[in-house]
Amino acid sequence: MLLRSFFQSYSRVLVALIIAASAIALAGCDQSTAEKSEPTRPVLVTTVHYQPLAPERSFVGTIRPRIETDMGFRVAGKVEKRLVEVGQIVDVGQPLATLDQVDLKLQAEQAQAERTAATGVLAQASAAETRAKELRAKGWSTDAQLDQAKAAADEARARLNRAERSVELTNNSLSYATLVADTRGVVTATLVDPGQVMAAGQTAIRVARIAEKEAVVAVPETLIGRARDGIASVTLWSEPGKKYTAKLREIAPQADPATRTYLAKFSLPDADDKVALGMTATLTLSDRNTERVAQLPLSALFSQGEAPSLYIVDDAGKVSLRPVTVKSYGADDVVITGGVDEGAKVVTLGVQKLDPAEKVRVVSSLSF
Repeated sequence: MLLRSFFQSYSRVLVALIIAASAIALAGCDQSTAEKSEPTRPVLVTTVHYQPLAPERSFVGTIRPRIETDMGFRVAGKVEKRLVEVGQIVDVGQPLATLDQVDLKLQAEQAQAERTAATGVLAQASAAETRAKELRAKGWSTDAQLDQAKAAADEARARLNRAERSVELTNNSLSYATLVADTRGVVTATLVDPGQVMAAGQTAIRVARIAEKEAVVAVPETLIGRARDGIASVTLWSEPGKKYTAKLREIAPQADPATRTYLAKFSLPDADDKVALGMTATLTLSDRNTERVAQLPLSALFSQGEAPSLYIVDDAGKVSLRPVTVKSYGADDVVITGGVDEGAKVVTLGVQKLDPAEKVRVVSSLSF
C-alpha cells in the first residue's frame, strides 16, 4: 500500500517536471525567433563634413592702432607739469602737459604794448595827413608836403598791422604752452618729465587712436594673392570663440630681408572695446570662391557599373543608397562634392554586402 502511494506521488512530480520543461523550451523558441527578427548586422560609419577645397591658412599677429601720433609742443620751453600716464584714455581737447608760461606772457605783454604805441602813431599820422590835404586844397601847402604826410600815415598803418599780427602770434604761442589731445585715444608713451627743457616739435606724449584698430601679420609670398582677394577674419587668443571681420588695408611693397615675408595690415571695422591694443590675434585667410568638398574612406564607396554611391544610415537603423559626385580618388580616400548632406552618417565597411531592406546597428563611428 505504501509502495503504491509512493509510485503515484512520483508519477505526479514527473509529469509536472515534463510540463515545466516543455514550457521553458517553447519560451526559448519564441525568444530565439524574436532575436532573429531584430537587426544583427553591425556597421561602422563616418560623418560627412564639407570644407573648402583650398584649406584655410592662419597666421599669428598683433593688434595695433592704425594711427599713433607723436605729440609735441609747438614752442620751446621748460616743462611745468605732465598731466597723463601711460595707458590713460584721453579725449579731444584734454590737456596732456604744460610749459612754464612766464616768458611767453612777457612776450604777449610786449606785443600788446607795441600795438598800443602803433595805434597812437597812426592817430597822429592820420591827423597830419588830413591837415595836409586841407592846406593843399586852399593852396597853402605844396604837393611834396602832402606826399610826405601820406607816406607817414601809410607807414603808421603798416606798423599797427604788424603789431596786431604780433599780438596774435604771441597769444597763439601762449596757448601752445598747453599740449592738448587732438583725438580720443590711449597714451602709449610719455617722454617728458617736469623740469625738462623741450625744443619746438620734440616728441613729448605718444597717443594711439583707439577708434581705428588693425591686425598686423607677416604673410609669405605664396599667399599674397589670397591676402588681397580672399576672405579674412580675426580671432583673439583671449576670446577664441568670437570672429571679427578683417579687410586688407596695406601690404608692404618689399619682403623682409630676414624672413622673406610681407608685412600686411588688416583693418577691423567692427572691433569693440574687447579688442585691446597689443593683444595677440590669429588671422585666418580663405579663398572667396573655393569649392566645398568632403573626404571619405575609399571603402565607403559603392559602385556596380552605375554611378558611385554611398549607404546612408538614419536614426532608426535603415540604410539607403545615395548617388554622389566624385571629384577625385586617392589611394585610401575619395573626395566628393555633393550627393549627401552635411552631417550624414555613411557606412564605411562592408558596403558590398549590405541590403537596403534590412536594418543595421551602428557599433562605432569615426571621423575622416
